[in-house]
Amino acid sequence: MPSIAVVPDAKLSPEAKTVRRRRKDARPSELTSAALDLFVERGFSATRLDDVAARAGVSKGTLYLYFDSKEALFKAVIEEGIVPTLAAGEQRLAEHSGTSMALLRELLVGWWQQIGGTRLAGVPKLIISESRNFPEVAQYYHDNVIVRGRALLRAALQRGVASGEFRPLDAETAIDVIIAPLLMLAIWRFSLCFCAQERDPQTYLETHFDLLANGLRALESTA
Repeated sequence: MPSIAVVPDAKLSPEAKTVRRRRKDARPSELTSAALDLFVERGFSATRLDDVAARAGVSKGTLYLYFDSKEALFKAVIEEGIVPTLAAGEQRLAEHSGTSMALLRELLVGWWQQIGGTRLAGVPKLIISESRNFPEVAQYYHDNVIVRGRALLRAALQRGVASGEFRPLDAETAIDVIIAPLLMLAIWRFSLCFCAQERDPQTYLETHFDLLANGLRALESTA
């Protein structure tokens, strides 16, 4: 059997050295990026750690240096991809000095730009479709994403009602009504777009914001 020659690092080109180094010292972000791709493409159940390692170009052993389970990998995807958007929204809320409608629009546009319009939009679809089979994963998403996201919208709505800009309303129900169209648009990108007419996100969002602005506006007194 012919022997396999091992090329020393000193004789490798700079490009080859970079590839070898990345394969040996893969960063967690490379692994979470590969995991996100596979979660969106195949779902949580059908994604194997072997597949994630292969997509990232590393061994399964290397992956286990950072993540001991698929659940841990999913949590890292959330922490790296979605939590920073929520933190940015909380910063906007703390610093905003304009109208409550402008604040609400900023929060929703920020969500779309960072999550809904990106491959991260596949995560809500994954949660919806697989939460029954993976309740711990769904609970983690609820506690770390949904709770914080709803708190942001609740604060914007309550601020508008308190200032008289928005009419009195049931904030919890309003949150459901406000976020549902955005979730639908995100899910459309990964499902219905293959069998129905594609929606223009800009037109869709502007229509949604227009309806929100008119629906939330406080009624003028007739006295």
